[in-house]
Amino acid sequence: MKIEEYFQTLPDQIISGEDVDLSTDSLKEILKFAELSNGQKFYHLGCGNGDSLSLAITEFHAENAIGIDNDEKKILKLKEKLKEEDLTNCGALCQDVLDVNLDDADVILFWFTDETIIENMLKKFETLKDGVKIITLWGPLPGYLPDKVDFPFIMNQKPFKKAKNLQEQLLAVFETKCVDFVTAWEFAERYTNAISPPNSENNRFVTIIQSLVIWINAKNLGVACGDEIPIPIKNYMSILREYFNIEIDHLLK
Repeated sequence: MKIEEYFQTLPDQIISGEDVDLSTDSLKEILKFAELSNGQKFYHLGCGNGDSLSLAITEFHAENAIGIDNDEKKILKLKEKLKEEDLTNCGALCQDVLDVNLDDADVILFWFTDETIIENMLKKFETLKDGVKIITLWGPLPGYLPDKVDFPFIMNQKPFKKAKNLQEQLLAVFETKCVDFVTAWEFAERYTNAISPPNSENNRFVTIIQSLVIWINAKNLGVACGDEIPIPIKNYMSILREYFNIEIDHLLK
């Protein structure tokens, strides 16, 4: 089967990241990366269990931390947690992220894969005050260059910087002149480690898939190093095809 068909066999929440809660270590790295500090207001869109909120207040001394999620059960549970921890300067709202007011935000954590949500939120982000930081995972806001990168954590800061094209955007993310297999593997592994439990039996498989996607995207955009397909890429394509019945070769243009 083609890799697109394989993805369709997976639960929607795995693809969307809806039920993926980032580890405490990853959240600490994100808030440190964002330079969240005393007096700032932090919003986590799609907050899940809300661990980021308590970290923002207790370890980074934010003035306020607000979590937004459209899952009522998660929000009710989060409100109980915040009450137990006596975090009065934290809030949990059961609301669609497209409807939330972010006018006073200083730092926003935004990790969504749905293109419609991303496009609509981008319109909202473009109206926010200068200086606000939008933290994403994997890729920057569409059409813009990142202001800061510690892959897979990426920052766009208002006023946003327009990217000339996808090639410029990709190379800015990977901070290199071209993408080879080593770069693709390193960055795929960083992403896997950020979103997966340590030593998970699926981590290597996810890293293989992600490294192939990174390199193939780079190749199709003309920013891969060299004209030939690297031997490791060929080998992993063969492994996916022969042992998992997953076809990925067709993605190469």
